[in-house]
Amino acid sequence: MSLSQEPIAAKDRLIVALDVPSHAEARRLVETLGDAVTFYKIGLELFMAGDYFDLIAWLTARGRKVFADLKFYDIPATVERAVRALSRHPVAFATVHGDRAIMEAAARGREGDLKILAVTVLTSMDEKALEELGYQGDLQALVLKRTRQALEAGLDGVIASGLEAGLIRETIGAAPLIVTPGVRPEGGASQDQKRVVTVEQAFVNGSDYIVVGRPIRDAADPKAAAYAIQRRIAALFRG
Repeated sequence: MSLSQEPIAAKDRLIVALDVPSHAEARRLVETLGDAVTFYKIGLELFMAGDYFDLIAWLTARGRKVFADLKFYDIPATVERAVRALSRHPVAFATVHGDRAIMEAAARGREGDLKILAVTVLTSMDEKALEELGYQGDLQALVLKRTRQALEAGLDGVIASGLEAGLIRETIGAAPLIVTPGVRPEGGASQDQKRVVTVEQAFVNGSDYIVVGRPIRDAADPKAAAYAIQRRIAALFRG
């Protein structure tokens, strides 16, 4: 395995998930973290809280990057228009969920610098969960299939567990950006995540970015927890 060769500042490789119920709490967490974090993921919970785009504007006005994790999944025409509308806002990453037709629609709708990432298999799922959904194949094969579809559709990369990041690099190569959720410190509780890795495992396996939520948000000192992860990332990419 080898570390990501993408020209990304080490500090930007940590994306903190703002998984909180209100914008007031999101802003408090961002202010608490200060310069320890440069990149934030905002998803469905905050979308439903209202004023989603005001929060995006608030973050970007403070020099922060935004990952809009809305997992667009609808008929292709609707996905295309939704992505085009999102492209008008200062968002770095967005996610799409679904088949190749949906991925292609997202690629058509993308404008400007927005990067679109396809969800492969949620890190809260394992092979048993896939079987319950009616999928009888191998989880790793599904991850590879969706990664190939994403690249063929013209997307920029994928959301994938660090457990599959190495397989993607070995089989498909350096082309897709890989953003890895489900990252936990050694010995940390996995909560509802089933396919988890440590910070080092994710990057050694080829991930370009990691998404961390609860280990920072719920820490006694969130800023110290974020800095601890940033030091580990910096040590990897310095070497």
